[in-house]
Amino acid sequence: MAAPLPGVPRASGTAAEPAGGSPRGAAGSPCSLPRSPGGDPLPSLPDRRKQKDNNILEVSSIPNPFPELCCSPFASVLSASVLSKETSRKKQVIKVYSEDNTSRALEVPSDITARDVCQLLILKNHYIDDHSWTLFEQLTHTGLGRAIEDHELIMEVQSNWVMEEENKLYFRKNYAKYEFFKNPLSFFPDHMISFPSETHPAVSHSGILQMFLSSSTYPEIHGYLHAKEQGKKSWKKLYFLLRRSGLYFSTKGTSKEPRHLQFFCEFNNSDMYMSLTGKKISGAPTIYGFCFKPNKSGGTRDLKQLCADDEQSRTCWMTAIRLLKYGMQLYQNYMQPYQGRSGCSPLNITPMRSISENSLVAMDFSGHRSRIIENPTEALSVAVEEGLVWRRRGCLRLNSHGSPIAMSNMAIHRSQSWFHHKISREEAQRLILQHGLVDGVFLVRDSQSNPKTFVLSLSHGLKIKHFQIVPLEDDGKLFYTLDDGHTRFTDLIQLVEFYQLNKGVLPCKLKHYCARIAL
Repeated sequence: MAAPLPGVPRASGTAAEPAGGSPRGAAGSPCSLPRSPGGDPLPSLPDRRKQKDNNILEVSSIPNPFPELCCSPFASVLSASVLSKETSRKKQVIKVYSEDNTSRALEVPSDITARDVCQLLILKNHYIDDHSWTLFEQLTHTGLGRAIEDHELIMEVQSNWVMEEENKLYFRKNYAKYEFFKNPLSFFPDHMISFPSETHPAVSHSGILQMFLSSSTYPEIHGYLHAKEQGKKSWKKLYFLLRRSGLYFSTKGTSKEPRHLQFFCEFNNSDMYMSLTGKKISGAPTIYGFCFKPNKSGGTRDLKQLCADDEQSRTCWMTAIRLLKYGMQLYQNYMQPYQGRSGCSPLNITPMRSISENSLVAMDFSGHRSRIIENPTEALSVAVEEGLVWRRRGCLRLNSHGSPIAMSNMAIHRSQSWFHHKISREEAQRLILQHGLVDGVFLVRDSQSNPKTFVLSLSHGLKIKHFQIVPLEDDGKLFYTLDDGHTRFTDLIQLVEFYQLNKGVLPCKLKHYCARIAL
C-alpha cells in the first residue's frame, strides 16, 4: 500500500474522493481532501449537501398558492402504488355511432361501463340527461341487436365480437329501459304469469317487483313460442316455461310435469338479442323474434332462436329474462339517478320530471302584476281558455327580415326534431321500436300515399298506431287537423304542442319524440 502524502492526515469516518480511478468508498484507498484558498480543508460532498439543505430551510420563501401542482424536494414524485394503479388502467379506442350514421371515436379506460360512456357522450355533445340514454349493440351480419345494460363493461362486450363482422355500438335513447319498474302490470299480462301457491291472488304493483327481485320466490312465465330447430330451417310451436333454473319447453302439450319438461337454455353464459330484420334472415313465422347467443360465439350456428306471436308476448318474455339474469343489479341501475333524492324508498319511487316539465308553471298576466296560479282548478280553466285563443290566432309570423309571411309558405316543421322527412311506414315503426314501446313515443312524417298529408306515428299499449294529419282550407286559410276539422291548427308545431298537453282524439298524450341525433 502506498504511503500517505506528508502533511495530510488520514480521513476517518468519511469517504474520500477516489484517486487514480479507484472505487469510491473503498477501504484503505489513498485520498486527499480539497482545500480552500485560505488553506482550510473544504467540507466533503455529503456535508455540502447537508449545508445546502439547511440554507434552503432557513430562507423565508413566499407561500406557494398551488401546492398541489408541486412536490416537496424531500419527497418522491410518484409512489410505486400510484404508478402501478395508473399503468393498470390501459386505455383503448372505441367507435360509437348515432342514428344518422355519424360516428365518434373515444379513448376510454378498459374498465369503463356503458353508463360511463353515455355520460361522456352527453357531456361532450351538451345533451340533456333524462336517464334514457343507452348504448345499443348491433350485430350487422346476423341482424341482431340489444340494449347494453348500464353496468356492463364495454371491453367485455367487444371481446365477444368476431373480427370479420362489422358490429357497431349505437348511442340513442331507450325510454323502455326501466319502464317495467314504473308500470309492471302492463309488461306482465295475467294470462302469461302465475305465482306460487302460497302467494295471495291479488298481487300489487310493488308485489310483482318484490317477487322478481326475491331470491326465494319467482313468478313463472309461460306461453307458446316458435322455436327454430337446431340445424334446420323449420320452426316448431312449443309451450315454454321460464323458471329460476332456466327456460324449458313441454314435450306434451301444456303439461308442466317434470318428466315432460325439457331444458332449452340458461342465461349466465349467453346474451339475449332482438331480431332487427324480421323474417328476412331467419325465416321466422312472425316478426317478433329474439334469440340467445353464447359468449365467444360467432355466426348463427350456435344461436337459439325464438319468436312470439305479438309484441306484448315478446316484451313479457324478454323483460322477465332480464330480471332473472341480472336481478337486483337492474334495480340498482334504475335507482342510481335517484340516489341523491330524499325520501326515496325501494319500489316506491316517483319518476323524475323532465327539465321542461319542471320549468312549466301557470301564470296570470291579466292584472297590473303577474302572479303564479296555485289552484289546480283555476290553472286548468286558464289553460283551456288559452288553448282556445291560441287556435284562433292568425297564421302570420315574422321572417328573418321582419316582414309577415304566411305560415303555409314556410316548412318550419322540417326543422323540428320530431319531424322525419319522407320515411316509410316500416322505417317509422323501426325507429319507434328502437326508442322503446312506451306510451307517448311519437314522430311526424310525410305520408307516402298522399303527398299533401302527414302522418303521426304513436306508440300506445305496446303497439304502434298511425294517424293521418289532413290539410284543410277554410276561407282562404290553410289548417291541419286530426279529427276531421273539429280541432284546427295553423301549422304542425301548434298541432304537436297541443297534443303534448291534451289527449284529444289520441289514445294518449304525446310524450317522447324520436330524433336522429348527431355526434
